[in-house]
Amino acid sequence: MEEKKFDKNSIIGFALIFIIIMWIFYNNQQSEQKKLAEKAKQEKIDKANKKKEVATKEVLATVVDSTVSDTVKLQKLAGALGSFAYSATLPSAKEGFTTIENDLVKLTIANKGGYISEATLKNYKKFEKNSGQLVELIKNNNANFNLELQTKDNRVLNTKDLFFEPTLTKNGEDQILSMKLKAGANEFLEYKYVLKAKDYMLDFDVRSQGLSKVLNSSKTADLQWDLKTYRNEKSIAYENRYAEVYFENDDKVDYAGTGKQEDETLEKATFIAYKQHFFTSILLSQTPIENVKISSTDLVNDDKIDTVFTKQFKSTLPLAFKNGELDYKMNWYLGPTDYKILNEYKKNIEDIVPLGWGIFGWINKLIFIPLFGFLSSFMGLGIAIIVFTILIKIAMSPITFKSFLSQAKMKVLRPEITELGEKFAKDPMKKQQETMKLYNKAGVNPMAGCIPALIQLPFMYASFQFFPSAIELRQKGFLWADDLSSFDQIFKLPFNIPLYGDHVSLFPILAAIAIFFYMKMTSGDQAMAQPQQEGMPDMAKIMKIMIYLSPIMMLIFFNSYGSGLSLYNFISNLITIGIMLVIKKYFIDSDKIHAQIQENKAKPKTESKFQKKMREMMEQAEEQKKLNKK
Repeated sequence: MEEKKFDKNSIIGFALIFIIIMWIFYNNQQSEQKKLAEKAKQEKIDKANKKKEVATKEVLATVVDSTVSDTVKLQKLAGALGSFAYSATLPSAKEGFTTIENDLVKLTIANKGGYISEATLKNYKKFEKNSGQLVELIKNNNANFNLELQTKDNRVLNTKDLFFEPTLTKNGEDQILSMKLKAGANEFLEYKYVLKAKDYMLDFDVRSQGLSKVLNSSKTADLQWDLKTYRNEKSIAYENRYAEVYFENDDKVDYAGTGKQEDETLEKATFIAYKQHFFTSILLSQTPIENVKISSTDLVNDDKIDTVFTKQFKSTLPLAFKNGELDYKMNWYLGPTDYKILNEYKKNIEDIVPLGWGIFGWINKLIFIPLFGFLSSFMGLGIAIIVFTILIKIAMSPITFKSFLSQAKMKVLRPEITELGEKFAKDPMKKQQETMKLYNKAGVNPMAGCIPALIQLPFMYASFQFFPSAIELRQKGFLWADDLSSFDQIFKLPFNIPLYGDHVSLFPILAAIAIFFYMKMTSGDQAMAQPQQEGMPDMAKIMKIMIYLSPIMMLIFFNSYGSGLSLYNFISNLITIGIMLVIKKYFIDSDKIHAQIQENKAKPKTESKFQKKMREMMEQAEEQKKLNKK
């Protein structure tokens, strides 16, 4: 029997298998070790946090313990709080609250932590007009405002766990609330709130006095600001679409995004805005703050179950010491996301209203907002939308006329263009040259029909940005729609249709019908105006598809959108149909257009530089083609 021997390839194969097995074993081992290390690290963090919580509870228990003498109490507190034990012995060291308010907003500030524990907007209702519930941006511990302090004796203290002493004064109509975390009679950390009459914007200062010997000023004091935003609108999915973190970083306003989890680090931040759809909390600093970390977490996984909160916003702002002390002049805005109100502050915070970039934003700022604001000042919002739409469409009617006129000219020329296509069927280049000559002789620009349409596109896109951002529409009714900023439900479905929803809105249906008839009336002319080009898609077939596809997209896309936008689109398409019928009946005569074209052909034509260049390029291409054949 012949003895079997391992050949070279077998040995290499076994070696590779062994190496792969060892590599897998090693990686699994490393992965397990990594998991164990992460688990140990998390347990350590949890243990430290638990220890802090226990220490905090012990401090609070000591503060409220009336059986312990002040001397013993101070000794116990000093062991936990160091110099800030002084503040815990004051009469204000209890779960007390101070309220400041004006005609617009009511704010409640807690002794413990010194931050705003409740913020209520007096002129806005939750969900619907007669809900009886006011919009509350802060309540039931949905917000956290904490300054992490590091002392020179290696303590880490959180202001949210410590007691501030409130002092409320007035300066004219201004209410001034000073919240002081004291380390002595004249040594303190102060949060100073100044609320003016009829203003959503607070002056808010963070400063320290006499703490240079207490705090470790070589490290920053990290200001942690968190907000879990409450749902305030009828549709949580629609509201959540417009909830995001905005910021001004190095003089540029931007936002973190609307993904499930968004994190960013800002080099120099001057404001952070926790924007909901129609309401906003903005923290501004006159001194740019470096290395600010922000995050946004989407809390709505299922809009049928997650119906209380929309987003979780978090920021960490490192406050730097100057000469051993903190001194930051800030502002705090708690109010509506209203472009006109925000613009009055001249702090760039109006840029958090998503009006579109570039030309779209300028159209909204310079035309849509002033015009709609003027109309809505003396008429109902629904009527204002209709009049607004009529004025925009009338202003755009000359452009619409030019587009229809161009289509009519192209329609008259189509038989001649078709004839050229048949004559030069085997020579596409020659066909193109002769077609261009025909256009030039007839005085017809084939692009004239496209340019007016392109000019109208920015106005259409601007409307998509304007209406969802218009807080004026919120809870304002028109006809069957009880809220023009939300969908106009006329029927609740017993089931959910993917992409469409579980309800039927009427204005999107009307807008879809209007766009169907508009496209039905224009698709024939457009197909006739644009003859089939060799190698190009058949526009007639595409238009036939779009006649049915566009209304379906309108139904799906706008069913859950604000009814104000759907009303605008319905009226806009309706007016366009009317303008088109008037133009066709009274302004466009095919016979006159044909006669004018024939007259143009008879006139001697001079080529423009562009036309001459195009002709020369085509002739060169034709010559090159002939040479290649040789």
